[in-house]
Amino acid sequence: MKKYFKTAGIVLILAGLISVQCNCTKKSTTSSGGGTGGGGGTPTPDNSDVAMWVTKADQSILLQKQASLLALSSGSGSPATITLDSTQIFQTVDGFGYTLTGGSASLINALSATEKNNLLNELFGSAANSIGVSYLRVSLGASDLSASVFSYDDMPTGQTDINLTNFSLSKDTVDVIPILKQILVINPNIKILASPWSAPVWMKDNGNSMGGGLQTQYYNVYAQYFVKYIQAMQAKGITIDAVTIQNEPQHGGNNPSMVMSALEEAAFVKTALGPKLQAAGLSTKIIVWDHNCDNPTYPITVLNDAAAKPFINGSAFHLYAGDISALSAVHSAHPDKNLYFTEQWTGSTGTFNGDFLWHVKNVVIGSMINWSKNALEWNLANDGGFNPHTPGGCTQCKGAITLDGTINRNVGYYIIAQASKFVPAGSVRIASSTTSGLSNVAFKTPAGKTVVLVLNDTSTPQVVTIKSNTRSIVSALPAGAAATYVW
Repeated sequence: MKKYFKTAGIVLILAGLISVQCNCTKKSTTSSGGGTGGGGGTPTPDNSDVAMWVTKADQSILLQKQASLLALSSGSGSPATITLDSTQIFQTVDGFGYTLTGGSASLINALSATEKNNLLNELFGSAANSIGVSYLRVSLGASDLSASVFSYDDMPTGQTDINLTNFSLSKDTVDVIPILKQILVINPNIKILASPWSAPVWMKDNGNSMGGGLQTQYYNVYAQYFVKYIQAMQAKGITIDAVTIQNEPQHGGNNPSMVMSALEEAAFVKTALGPKLQAAGLSTKIIVWDHNCDNPTYPITVLNDAAAKPFINGSAFHLYAGDISALSAVHSAHPDKNLYFTEQWTGSTGTFNGDFLWHVKNVVIGSMINWSKNALEWNLANDGGFNPHTPGGCTQCKGAITLDGTINRNVGYYIIAQASKFVPAGSVRIASSTTSGLSNVAFKTPAGKTVVLVLNDTSTPQVVTIKSNTRSIVSALPAGAAATYVW
């Protein structure tokens, strides 16, 4: 997490989402990523079995199921049509969620047994009152939203441990692992991604938890550190689906943090991490980059390395700089590799209105229409003072929930819930046409349901028509509202 960004979206490009070309799996002859198919003629409007869930940026409606599709009114804008084409199939979705930071886990674990059980079921369950979070990121060692800085093999100054004799998950056994175990009881299929903020300081060229780089002499030792972590978590019943090599490898000002160049990541993967995971018989995915959208050249450079590429599943992005379309640029360069969106924060000085509109448009819809398999907001939970964090860690990072004697659901909760509640893992994105002022993305779920998320980021109500094959759905969408349609 970048300490120096003061509020979500300040440095970000707020342009509308763009159409992208794709090499998609399809059954029709249409090649446009936006999709213009869906049958000829104008279908008869049919709202009979459509569920519509709405959140308004002014907070007057928060993830509420409407008794019927919102009535049309004379104040509604000109009709706009979103056309679906379920014969054009894009990426499979792995899930939506957050990072379970060390601080999040400690706060949740401090709740009473009943409060903890109810909250975790609300977040990760499948009941009517749950939001169905299906993907979690955790830190491999401490993040800046841990209460203290640590690795799994800390040594006194001047000492090393090349055999990793002192490796221990003891810090995580207090809160993170117990919470993960309880989550896995609720959702055994949740995917977990682990990201390191820094290698142990004795492996680094500056001997400091902040900044510095990994010394090449420790490449194999650090790769074995990953192996031991994955195996130790596995022994506790926790499967690590994927690892990124380094959180924000071009930002060394956080505590902890470490920098790596694209060439260094490629070298580490091909000479150490890839072979070590393979030799250990581990299928854990390797994901590169895990940083901003302003530098797609970095992951492309890593993937261009012919010896590193076979070990790599894909690349991950944040959006504190750049444009979300960078994911499609990487997809175009390496269409055989996956894309992930792994972090975006909401800050203490942000507004619900501004954050909700921007994040739904860019993080959720934007990442999905640009090939991401997941969409993650940053911190799951904090207290009222935006704690815990390390010395020098983020002091303004707002969790999806605030735990400070009561449970308060913040904007990050609703940003993710607008998708996670309705789009389970295994859903596939299908084509949906672009419409000015109405950012949208559509999916087919494993159960065969159609889900369409539409954001009205204009200042006026809009009449929305969704055309799908021989069917047409018509509703009104208030200004500054996101609606998820399910049928």
